[in-house]
Amino acid sequence: MISTRAPSLTLRLTLLFALASAFVLFLLGLLIGNAVERHFEEQDLEVLSGKMQLVKHILERYPPPPPKETLTQQFDDALTGHHGLIVTVYGANGEILYANESLVFPLDLLSKSMLPGQARPVKWSSTDGHPRRGISSVVKFGADSGGRYTVAISTEIDHHENFMTSFRQTLWGFMGLATLAMGVLGWFAVRRGLLPLQAIKHQAAEITANRLDTRLPVESIPVELADLADTLNGMLSRLEESFQRLSDFSSDLAHELRTPVSNLLTQTQVTLSKARSADDYRDILASNAEEFERLSRTISDMLFLAKADNKQIMPNQEPIDLAEEIGDLLEYYDVLAEEKSIALSLSGSGQVIGDRLMLRRAVSNLLSNALRHTPNGGAVTVKINETDGGMTHIAVENTGSEIPAEHLPRLFDRFYRVDSSRLRTTESSGLGLAITRSIVLAHGGGVDVCSGNGLTCFTLLLPKSAITA
Repeated sequence: MISTRAPSLTLRLTLLFALASAFVLFLLGLLIGNAVERHFEEQDLEVLSGKMQLVKHILERYPPPPPKETLTQQFDDALTGHHGLIVTVYGANGEILYANESLVFPLDLLSKSMLPGQARPVKWSSTDGHPRRGISSVVKFGADSGGRYTVAISTEIDHHENFMTSFRQTLWGFMGLATLAMGVLGWFAVRRGLLPLQAIKHQAAEITANRLDTRLPVESIPVELADLADTLNGMLSRLEESFQRLSDFSSDLAHELRTPVSNLLTQTQVTLSKARSADDYRDILASNAEEFERLSRTISDMLFLAKADNKQIMPNQEPIDLAEEIGDLLEYYDVLAEEKSIALSLSGSGQVIGDRLMLRRAVSNLLSNALRHTPNGGAVTVKINETDGGMTHIAVENTGSEIPAEHLPRLFDRFYRVDSSRLRTTESSGLGLAITRSIVLAHGGGVDVCSGNGLTCFTLLLPKSAITA
């Protein structure tokens, strides 16, 4: 499969910067072009309006019908020196009363003569191809209500159009070059602005499995990237912690498996060193069976935890009377407690929905752990308490030496022991508390532990209602 990489951030930011600059320059060009065009239009309108007033003044001096020869002479005198200016007077029936030059005015210009307060002149191209701009107006002859006639005046705007064509070419050419220059400058600006990301990249590339304690220097990173650096540092902290736990777990697992395997290998080699009686072989096989049972328990526990990590534990949903179940467990451990003169007691009651066998195993692990660490003559107490928040607490409390506070957060880790130098025994594989936590989490609950004032208390928090998938 061919993978396509997304365009670089530098390229995307440069293109966005160039497009934004081009858009702003385009709007600016339109504004300037329209402003210059409007300026020329206002100039032409001023000239045309002045001539219109002059023509009106001449016409209003004569009663209808006006003397054509006199009007022609006065109009010619008034238009002397105004090259390109054409005046045409139309009668009521559309006949031409006066025209200094022959010109066909567009109908939309003549029709505007009926509109009061004409605001803008009309622009068109004459038959000879020259651009023109003109206005029209209705004029009445004489001071009183005489005949009404239409006056149309236009002027050539060749010089204006030539200037605007040259101006637009220069303006758009400059804007094109300006857009290109802004794109280049934007590229340099983006490259320089993204240098901190390159620094983060190089620093992150130096982090390996042996250097997970390295952190990115947040104080030397721009404020916009500080949150990213903090997030990466948090990720590195979690990776370092997880990697350390995995390393410790691998080491402990190897140690746990090495001891029984070493015992089996040694006993087998010694047995094969010389011939022995049937009773000797029977004793050696019995001893080997104990080691195999220890290996089997460890492997079974590891498989259970692996399923828990992959969310493959599906607890049954059935009502469980906790007082009854825990009471049965206390009866089971009563013999062991009597050997060490440990007092077992149960108080409270409660009911939850869950898997009976799993919860028995979780509580059993806590009881076994408590009895193992309670000195002779001590006490182990189980308390059941239902809260108003829909949770049931199962607290297993034992007397004895306290657990240092720095060990409490890791007590539920696999193979973790407070005293790392203590020899492993066949009574415990170091997975009991980890399995307990996995079972409780599968039921939607949680675990807690505290130690102080000569008491150590493990608490299971279980929801009273059934969990949903």
